[in-house]
Amino acid sequence: MKVYKWSVLLLVLVLLFVACESQEETEAAPTEAVTDDAAATGTDAEGDASAKSEGDKFVVGFDANFPPYGYLDGDEYVGFDLDLAQEVATRRGWELVKQPIDWDAKDMELNSGTIDCIWNGFTINGREDLYLWTEPYVDNSQVFAVKEASGIKTFADLAGKNVLVQADSSALHALEGDDFADLVASFATFEQVPDYNGAFMNLESGAADAVALDIGVADYQIESREGKGFVKLEEPIVVEQYGVGFKLGNEALRDQVQETLNDMKADGTFQSLAEKWNLTDSVIE
Repeated sequence: MKVYKWSVLLLVLVLLFVACESQEETEAAPTEAVTDDAAATGTDAEGDASAKSEGDKFVVGFDANFPPYGYLDGDEYVGFDLDLAQEVATRRGWELVKQPIDWDAKDMELNSGTIDCIWNGFTINGREDLYLWTEPYVDNSQVFAVKEASGIKTFADLAGKNVLVQADSSALHALEGDDFADLVASFATFEQVPDYNGAFMNLESGAADAVALDIGVADYQIESREGKGFVKLEEPIVVEQYGVGFKLGNEALRDQVQETLNDMKADGTFQSLAEKWNLTDSVIE
């Protein structure tokens, strides 16, 4: 009798266990399906959210001391890149927000969502995997600017000289590479500065002997200081290209900007803006 009772009890427990397992599996399947659907929806939603609609703000991060691409002229931010950004925003029906940034903090600004892109003479080379890029639109090179009366004509002449470069700039990254280790070691000093306006003031005063910088910026600084006797060395440090940099994964917004840039090239607007800023020899059409 006891054996029979224990058998019945054991059978009941087994049936209850099987029933519970079946119920858990039945409930789990829809939950997993919902999770997968939510993930897919979330991915789609995130992609859609990165694209902009008419009336949205388009926040462009730039260095406000980087003429002719972006700089403060009186009380207005102007420059070739800012003109391009304005034209893109106008055609898209967006409100352009010109957001000057500390160049050292550009990644933090972009990744936090404070800005939508970095558009300011931004070098692609060496950063290909760090940002999502538009197609290159400017051929650029890094050069040294010196006083014509200094007698500095070649890299070898920079030995024992005081050289300046902007912090976190393409010129700095190039000169920090192995290819230029011996050259940099030959300098008396190699110091970083916040911006090139200050660098040229030091060059003019004699506190520095050379400044490493983008050729377009060098041309602007030299022309705006006509009569001061500044020149560029003929040999470039490196040759590179500019693009507009977006946060990785933001293909939707990048594609919107690229499509509009293509339209601007097709109708001649891009070329007209390049001519306005004396960059016709540098732009990629």
